[in-house]
Amino acid sequence: MANLQNILYKVHLKAVHGSTGLDVTDIQIDSRKITRGALFVAIRGEHSDGHSFINKAIELGAVAIVCETLPSKLYEAVTYLQVTDSHEAVAYMAHQFYGSPSEKVKLVGVTGTNGKTTIATVLFKLFSQLGYTCGLISTVQNQIGEKIIPSTHTTPDAISLNALLRNMVDEGCTHVFMECSSHAIHQHRITGLVFTGALFSNITHDHLDYHKTFDEYIRVKKSFFDGLNSSAFAISNADDKRGVVMLQNTVARQYFYSLKTMASFKGKILENGLSGLVMTVNDREVHFRLIGEFNAYNILAIYGAAICLGEDSEAVLTALSLLTSAEGRFDYIISKNRVMGIVDYAHTPDALENVLATIKKLRKGYEQVITVVGCGGDRDKTKRPIMAEVAAGWSDKLILTSDNPRTEDPETILREMEAGLNSAAKRKSITITDRREAIKAAVKLAKPEDIILIAGKGHEKYQDINGVKHDFDDKAILKELFESQEKK
Repeated sequence: MANLQNILYKVHLKAVHGSTGLDVTDIQIDSRKITRGALFVAIRGEHSDGHSFINKAIELGAVAIVCETLPSKLYEAVTYLQVTDSHEAVAYMAHQFYGSPSEKVKLVGVTGTNGKTTIATVLFKLFSQLGYTCGLISTVQNQIGEKIIPSTHTTPDAISLNALLRNMVDEGCTHVFMECSSHAIHQHRITGLVFTGALFSNITHDHLDYHKTFDEYIRVKKSFFDGLNSSAFAISNADDKRGVVMLQNTVARQYFYSLKTMASFKGKILENGLSGLVMTVNDREVHFRLIGEFNAYNILAIYGAAICLGEDSEAVLTALSLLTSAEGRFDYIISKNRVMGIVDYAHTPDALENVLATIKKLRKGYEQVITVVGCGGDRDKTKRPIMAEVAAGWSDKLILTSDNPRTEDPETILREMEAGLNSAAKRKSITITDRREAIKAAVKLAKPEDIILIAGKGHEKYQDINGVKHDFDDKAILKELFESQEKK
């Protein structure tokens, strides 16, 4: 319970009808979850408008309403608060309602197109290894110490997020590592939170279905750093074209990491193989279990954050050398007849190219690379032909298949991918709509020492078809097919 007046701090009010001195028992953006004494915030979303459910919320017991447009009929017993932006308002209010939990932990946010999950997850593992009780908020899962909480979004809505942070504080967490997606930044889900630090990995072609232009996508990511306070730290990738731009207007302490130029956290790859990376980190040579150049960048970001959080360099590198990546990120198994199967979440052209470039460096030269990839429905259509083109360019054989078609026709998605293939690429490509059959075909095509990449879904344990999530796990299916082949 909280006093309404007390949770209005920083909220931009246009009009108030009724008393702000009342107590509210809960705060919700979903009218179906309203209980007596609650505050309802009407949010305009992509698919529905919360303003349509104001009366329903009042019927269920809401005593206060936050909205951008006041209803035509106002009830005397209800307080109405008109605001400029409901998304922003609910974020500030949730932060206050749950007792400003982000101020009671060291909260580190990670943004960028690729690498967010790996960086956040490995930071969580690292600080847990160093003896801290930590929280993780990521695409794969949310975690409080050893307790795992399933994840539905990269970043939860503002109310769920603050409730989760409150839970983490109550469970004794001292550090929380969180992915901050562009959607979450733009929709004010992280507004009001106090970050101890923020990291930028890279920025490439993604989410243009939502942001419309690449410049807008960059602006949204950059706004995260613009909003940091002067006591926070900001770490950016100096080797990314937008790495310096990201920190241009921040008042936070600025640091950079790099494999190619001078930086606060400088690395150099000495060996890159199936057993991991051997690299120097600020002139200290270390063997890491993570594989690939993209993970070398992730390691530098993680190392930089740990140093900025006050940890000892030697202790950090020792612990970091023992850690593995997040589930579904260059996640591999090797069959008894020596076929290597890799499952990776790569769902953007750049991420796919990074993974395939890493595979090329691991090859001895004679192995085939067989790539299985699709594109999600109801998402950025412009990347579909590019994904197919990239996959074909780096693979010996390509199997185009369904990803999460959602409400789109999978055949249409595949035709849009095929448009990116030239005649030479088409000759080494086949299209199999059924994802399980596509993986099965890849296993049949593979000879000893060949490498199969199954890209796009990574850690996901489902396939979303017309709003229904069917059980589907790329790695489990690959393992099952390897085992059944070995019995023959």
